[in-house]
Amino acid sequence: MDAINNAGLGARRNEDIALDLLKFVAGVANVGRPATSSTGFTAGGGAKLEDHETELLELYGRCLKAVEGKGAAK
Repeated sequence: MDAINNAGLGARRNEDIALDLLKFVAGVANVGRPATSSTGFTAGGGAKLEDHETELLELYGRCLKAVEGKGAAK
């Protein structure tokens, strides 16, 4: 509840930070996007939309855990 009360003071919720992290990682790693073919190469059968959604949701969960400091240290 404190996060909501402090939102007007410039504080960001962990969920918002995790979403920004998800956008960055997904953009860099092309996670959740269908494979595209390039010159001389053809994409395989391709994954279904549901598979991409599942990938993104799992990645968001991992990002949220990392932001909250609950991620596994390696």
